[in-house]
Amino acid sequence: MNNSIRLKSRPEGIPTLENFEFVEVDKPKASEGQVLLKTKYVSVDPYLRGRMRDEKSYITPFELDKPLQSGIIAEVVESHISDFKKGDFVNGMLEWKQFQTSNGKGLQKVDSSKAPLSAYLGVLGLTGITAYVGLLKIGEPKEGETVLVSGASGAVGSVVGQLAKIKGCKVVGIAGSDEKIKLLQNTFGFDAGINYKTTNQMRKAIKETCPNGVDVYFDNVGGEILDAAMANMNRFGRVVNCGAISLYNETEQPTGPRLETSLVKKSLKMQGFIARDYQDEFKEIVPQLATWLNDNKLTYEETIVEGFENIPRAFIDLFEGKNKGKMVVKV
Repeated sequence: MNNSIRLKSRPEGIPTLENFEFVEVDKPKASEGQVLLKTKYVSVDPYLRGRMRDEKSYITPFELDKPLQSGIIAEVVESHISDFKKGDFVNGMLEWKQFQTSNGKGLQKVDSSKAPLSAYLGVLGLTGITAYVGLLKIGEPKEGETVLVSGASGAVGSVVGQLAKIKGCKVVGIAGSDEKIKLLQNTFGFDAGINYKTTNQMRKAIKETCPNGVDVYFDNVGGEILDAAMANMNRFGRVVNCGAISLYNETEQPTGPRLETSLVKKSLKMQGFIARDYQDEFKEIVPQLATWLNDNKLTYEETIVEGFENIPRAFIDLFEGKNKGKMVVKV
């Protein structure tokens, strides 16, 4: 058997299981210049919601009736490429299939003896790289500054907070439950946390938790939390726009406070990015993350869901905040 998961219809609002279709396809054979891959771990990420829309973006949208794609750790079970041998594990942007072939382009070998395979989809993968690039290249935190992180218990946010602590900053995280706030403080070393689900006045809560103001705001959610953070930014502060999960499922263009006045009055920098803008630096970033991980300066949390058939459900659960750290499906 070789199951494949296709995009059956484009979601309106929050995705549902009806938007996905399981199709049994033939198990492929590797030809000359190809490897046969067996999927081991699948990354599900909020940005995939954007690819379900039929609109122009920094990455091509998913096509209807074709398999979805995301970061995948796979095992090489047959190889006709000299750079790969049977038993190797690789990381790549691959289709949601149990078995597939590849010409090897875009595949990176990963070493299971140095870190668990799933970590290469998280802290040592695009997740960790995104946190590193956004905070250190754009946010440019300085020792003693205050860094505020939304979506802080998620895959990217939890790494951002730890990197800010490595740089000597005070770090405050925003998350959606008291349990997640405890996780931020006890596991990831955040100095304080705000539960946005029990806070009626986010602007006031940020002011009380960040009495010296906010120097760097790393935004994963957008919307009203971004508005509240902007009101608490210090002069020459930096706002890093990594994601806007609160808006991904909106069916109409939302409106909110205008930011121009704050940007000008406070001389703020506000910049969006995608990690692949810095692809040439990946070969330096990943070893640095691995060093911090080995030195116990970085840790990570994973929510691992088992079963290929549960990939769509795990993806949908992201929008309900059911993950702590990186959401990964073990096949």
